[in-house]
Amino acid sequence: MKKTRTLKKGLHALYADDPEAADKSIWDREVDPVSRRGFLKKSSLLAMGAAVGAHIPFADHMPGGLIPAALAQSEEPFRIPGKDPGLIVLNDRPVNAETPPWLLDDPVTPADRLFVRNNGIPPQEIDVDAWTLNVEGEAAKSSVSYTLKELKERFEHHTYQMTIECGGNGRAEFIPPAKGNQWRLGAVGCPQWTGVRLRDVLESAGIGEDAVYIGYYGRDTHISGDPNKVPISRGVPISKALENESLLVWAINGKDLPVMNGYPLRLVIGGWPGSTCGKWLEKIVIRNKIHDGAKMGGYSYRVPCHPVAPGAEVAEADMCIIESMPVKSLITYPRSGVMIQPDQTLKVRGHAWAGDHSVAAMAVSIDFGATWQPCKLKPAVNRFAWQQWSSELRFPGKGYYEVWARATDSMERMQPMVVPGWNPKGYLNNACHRIAVKVV
Repeated sequence: MKKTRTLKKGLHALYADDPEAADKSIWDREVDPVSRRGFLKKSSLLAMGAAVGAHIPFADHMPGGLIPAALAQSEEPFRIPGKDPGLIVLNDRPVNAETPPWLLDDPVTPADRLFVRNNGIPPQEIDVDAWTLNVEGEAAKSSVSYTLKELKERFEHHTYQMTIECGGNGRAEFIPPAKGNQWRLGAVGCPQWTGVRLRDVLESAGIGEDAVYIGYYGRDTHISGDPNKVPISRGVPISKALENESLLVWAINGKDLPVMNGYPLRLVIGGWPGSTCGKWLEKIVIRNKIHDGAKMGGYSYRVPCHPVAPGAEVAEADMCIIESMPVKSLITYPRSGVMIQPDQTLKVRGHAWAGDHSVAAMAVSIDFGATWQPCKLKPAVNRFAWQQWSSELRFPGKGYYEVWARATDSMERMQPMVVPGWNPKGYLNNACHRIAVKVV
């Protein structure tokens, strides 16, 4: 019997209070009248007035991919099949959702708390037995094809815990604003990934001496519905593809990938932006030039090669491809807004990571960066895994305080206290995370 998986799986459990909704896939639901549990489309916005408690005068100008802030910030969350209801949905077509910092406290990120970053519409029906990965390209010595079963049987399995982060994580803090999903802090996670080394599969096809880059193609479809348009097709230099930790994965934390995170097969490229980690993977190409797929050129996943003034126009020729992600940290406990007594010690903890490098030091401040207190910092369990840090803080008296967290990487590069260099697409914001504390 064929093993077929669709987005309907699990909906009955998630929508037990609404059996009719459970019989519709997430994509069927978006053309229905929208409920607080649903996803919005542009034509539904006029009907949302009752839900937000007021008429929406400019509803016809609101992009179809956005959810009214009053609902996105509601205590009653939107739900994505297979995901924790605490995820914050930023966009409905394609679906994009981030994880609040306090839900990222686990050393190993649970699958249901891993953020969702989609550029297209995931395949609605997946026949695992028939799923095939093709490897070809100008710099491939031959073309090879493997079913998922053959990949698992032919190549050695490897498991690594690796951080994955959207290049636009933190975009919401840029001024002037940058276009795109307004990620705050939660487009990051660090689960365990299991699969085979990309290198082993590429070498089975033969890597030509002229190989420069690899590119990927997935089975997701463009949001326009045009079958000739590819939503995203990016890649990495051949040297990065051949690293031990660059994997073709089918499992997260020992179980199948969630549909929204690339089931049944995806790439995971440690330390580089999540856009290099193609989902619903069906083809890898070995290129004799920098890959030129969708969202490889223009301003996509690129930053100015040299600093520019905020809001400046930058020529495409002056934009450089994002490679290693910058050093960064997150406070996962306590949640911002905590209140404590004057004689109480506050325990704080979180994670830190640094792209291709490791985190060498971690510090926190309670006086807006005037002084810093070193933290306990654990080593990474393997390359590209985030590192846990912790500290205990005491405050001099009653009042409002902020805890700021700052990581320093093995190259002695330190997180900035404020938003770093502006760029047109709002990438690579690694400013210090801060939470509010009130001593009462």
